[in-house]
Amino acid sequence: MDVLEAIKKRRSIHKYQARPVENEKINEVLEAARLAPSAGNQQPCHFIVVTKPEAKESLRAAYEAKRQWLMQAPVIIVACVDPKKSWHRNDGEEYWKVDAAIAMQNLVLASTELGLGTCWIATFNEKAAKKALNIPEHIRVVAMTPLGYPDEEKGPVTDRKPLNEMVHYEKW
Repeated sequence: MDVLEAIKKRRSIHKYQARPVENEKINEVLEAARLAPSAGNQQPCHFIVVTKPEAKESLRAAYEAKRQWLMQAPVIIVACVDPKKSWHRNDGEEYWKVDAAIAMQNLVLASTELGLGTCWIATFNEKAAKKALNIPEHIRVVAMTPLGYPDEEKGPVTDRKPLNEMVHYEKW
């Protein structure tokens, strides 16, 4: 599968098979995240791989009630960043969220290529997630994704704006 095909095929998966994800595949998607570019090559991202039922249960308090389906997935990956180690523009703009977003995009596309499902989760209680996973205070939790074999099929994405509504040449 080429990159554009993975981009077109990727969908947010909410139902997962109970089948465990092989360690080789977990490592491959983490490697894709590790290889993501970061501003100034500062590489401020960290990932927590949650597979044990008790660790997943401890995370339950961080999810919104409507997101409890996350517990179905055999793996939950939590993307964290150390803002102190991220690049900052001269005007003070911090790039740690961008760095995490690029790494997560690599991770979800690699997962798609491997036949795994993911769902970018940004709606969670960061304080509860940090407590559940013993994350240091200065570290920020940016996103989470379940990871597993999909137990649902979704068609292609159809709700995107046409390109001519998004692209401008030479000026706005």
